[in-house]
Amino acid sequence: MEHYNPLLKNVDTSTKFFTIGEIMLRLSPPNYEKIRMSNSFEASYGGSEANIALALANLGVDSTFFSVVPNNSLGKSAIRMLRSNDVHCTPMILSTPEETPTHRLGTYYLETGYGIRASKVTYDRKHSAITEYDFEKVDLNRLLDGYDWLHLSGITPALGGGCRKLILNSLETAKEKGMTVSFDGNFRSALWSWEEARDFCTLCLPYIDVLIGIEPYHLWKDESDHSKGDWKDGVPLQPSYEQQDEIFQAFIERYPNIKCIARHVRYAHSGSENSLKAFMWYEGHTFESRLFTFNILDRVGGGDAFASGLIYAMIHKYRPMDMINFAVASSVIKHTIHGDANITDDAKSILNLMNMNYDIKR
Repeated sequence: MEHYNPLLKNVDTSTKFFTIGEIMLRLSPPNYEKIRMSNSFEASYGGSEANIALALANLGVDSTFFSVVPNNSLGKSAIRMLRSNDVHCTPMILSTPEETPTHRLGTYYLETGYGIRASKVTYDRKHSAITEYDFEKVDLNRLLDGYDWLHLSGITPALGGGCRKLILNSLETAKEKGMTVSFDGNFRSALWSWEEARDFCTLCLPYIDVLIGIEPYHLWKDESDHSKGDWKDGVPLQPSYEQQDEIFQAFIERYPNIKCIARHVRYAHSGSENSLKAFMWYEGHTFESRLFTFNILDRVGGGDAFASGLIYAMIHKYRPMDMINFAVASSVIKHTIHGDANITDDAKSILNLMNMNYDIKR
């Protein structure tokens, strides 16, 4: 009997989404405790690209995730979690100890912030299976065959040389196939330096259709004279509309292949209360979203929820203002959900939040 995802039975899009990245075990002390205080940990799984595949699958988008995990109980459990959220995992590689000698799943520890205390992440992901696997054995042309949209991030190439080559080769293959490519720079200072990240992620820009975030990339005012600075130099973390529009225009002038650029802006009032809004360049115009203020249950994955919301809205051909407001609302609703990913399975819930309709639904 042919297997299928029942959520896809009556969907209004045929887009097939594919993403590549690392999935990790997440261990977090309960009740906002510090690690040094805790006697137990709550276990879940997450990772930027996996979070996006999971969020889109819950909203009924045909989503596939590719990674390498060790062929042991941890690796199988990570796959089981993804499959339970309707993510296709057929391409996933369960590696042997011969293929990935350290034979481990990456792990990270999260101390959830409260009030004035910010959340804190501690990585334990060196020599994870995805970093040790030989991707020369993977036929990318075959792997990406039949898919319409590829999403990648700057986290995977930060894991090592093999992963960097995988990402560049995937970008090249996707463009040869005419796929839509989205990319989120997602800088992680624990994994590589700012200059390393900018050098590599800038190489990706010619292949990207949808750019999420404006860093880490070189955007020199004069390619022949870097002393003149980067267009983004001196721009505050919470820019004005005019400042953001100027940077978007500089990106588009340098990389006309980019069809959309979006970035969210966070205002951290405390570790428990934030505000979010976003800017987006699309079809020749810069748009600014509504500002949402909210209390935080779990901040991790908020950027991934923004990316998944934008991708969902673009796939479903929302109007530009609705696209950017839906993306921010997706991020906001994720902050109210435990775990890495936005498991909201009803787009109407996000649309209600987008329209600031907070009434009980019954």
